[in-house]
Formats: sequence, structure tokens, C-alpha cells
Amino acid sequence: MGATASSSTVQPSTVTAAQHAATPPPGCPMHQDSQPASPPSGCPMHQAAGSTPPEQNGGPPVPAHQERAYEFVECPMKAAAGGDKMPHDIDPANMMPPPNQTPAQDQPFPLPVNREVSTIPRAGSDKKWVYPSEQMFWNAMLRKGWRWKEDDLGPQDMTNIIKIHNQNNEQAWQEILKWEALHAEECPCGPSLARFGGKAKELSPRAKMRSWMGYELPFDRHDWIVNRCGKEVRYVIDYYDGGEVDKQTYQFTILDVRPALDSLGAVWDRTKVAWWRWTS
Repeated sequence: MGATASSSTVQPSTVTAAQHAATPPPGCPMHQDSQPASPPSGCPMHQAAGSTPPEQNGGPPVPAHQERAYEFVECPMKAAAGGDKMPHDIDPANMMPPPNQTPAQDQPFPLPVNREVSTIPRAGSDKKWVYPSEQMFWNAMLRKGWRWKEDDLGPQDMTNIIKIHNQNNEQAWQEILKWEALHAEECPCGPSLARFGGKAKELSPRAKMRSWMGYELPFDRHDWIVNRCGKEVRYVIDYYDGGEVDKQTYQFTILDVRPALDSLGAVWDRTKVAWWRWTS
């Protein structure tokens, strides 16, 4: 993480990422205590309790397996004892199967099952995304073909891996907020994350061009779909090795975060930011 190689490093003087991270402006629904009117459809995360679910209104569905994640935040041991109550299907929001908190058969040491709540808003909900536990991460690595016996790995290593993973996501979201600050007026309630997926084997055009010029390839890539008050926007995130891990912040990855060039609006945003960078 360390430094962040995002093309959004130069921001306009009139809007900043902090505008989305701070409390929403007075015009947002949660500040209209005296007015019982329904909040704008573009801000589904602020809808009143008991309103029609967002998926019935054509909005993004709430990730099924994220709902039970909060049990592992509040009381992880009790939740783990309850077993896996979710169906064994793939969650389209993160392209992952239901959370597996059961220790692997040949696991050499126990791992925590508690989970941490992120700062990233979930589209179609008033809650935040929840990060995986150390046990879930271990099981996920096994499912992808990793064999722990080939590595000298201990419990503290898994703790560090989870902290690096979570910090990577928090850093990526902060970079996305810098881009979304360009649209603060059209989306005053701020963006939210609808879904995401890893594409480590699919190099982005930008990563390919960098490699042709002699630069290193990213070790991972994610595509995040952001809900901008009802409008879905795709972001591409390339992850580069930044050297030694900062033991205080757990940052080491250099991120290249930018809107995917799949719309005229995204092309215009990237053109503006490129111009600001060259003329600043």
C-alpha cells in the first residue's frame, strides 16, 4: 500500500473525497426530521424502515451472505456454533460461496472467526460491508489450491494477512471517493459499493501498456461496481507490490484506481483529472 498510484491524485479545488466520507449534507433524507416524505430514490441506503426492498424496485440486491456476517462481529463464538445456515450457492455480489467458519480437517492451529466491519457502504442497505475472518480467509485459500504445508505459516501470519487485506480495501475505497467527489452535486448522499470481483488473470489494458514500457505487472486486479445514487459505475483497481509492509498501518500495496473506460462519463472524468495533473 504505502503510496497510492492512482490517476486521481490531483483533485479539483471545489470538491474533495472528504465530502463523501463526512456526514451527508443537510439536503439528505436523514436530516429531514420534520418532513415525513419518502427520501429520494437515488439514495436507497437512507430509505425508511419497512419500505419496499431495493431489489423489488429494480435496485441492487442486498448480498445474502453479508446479512449473517454481523453475527460474527457481535458474538463470533455463538455465531460459529450455529453452523452454516446459508445455502451453498455463489453470492453474486462478491462471487464467493457462503462463509465457511469451520476449521479445515488438517489445519495446524485454530483461527479466530470474528469479523470486522468496514467503512464501505453497501448498496441497497444502511449497513457496511463486513470483512472475512481469519478462518474464512484460510478456507478460501485452500479452496483456491493453496497448501499450507508448503509454507512456514503461523497464527500471527494469518492475523497480518487479514489486516493487509482489510487495509487494501479501505485504501481502494478512499481512492474511489476521490473520483466520486467529481459527482458530489449529483449524488450528495455519497456512493456505495454494490458488488465486486477479482480478475487476477485478466490484465487491464493500462497494466499491459505499462508492462510493454518495462514496468512490473500488478499482482492482482479487482473490478468494483459502485452505486452512484442509482447509477452503476465500474472501477478498475490494479494492485502493485510496494515493498516492505508498514507494521503500523499494514500498508504495502500501490493501488492504481480509476473508472473503467466503458462510458463517455468515465472518459470525461479521466480526461479532466489527467489535465489537472499535467497543468498543476
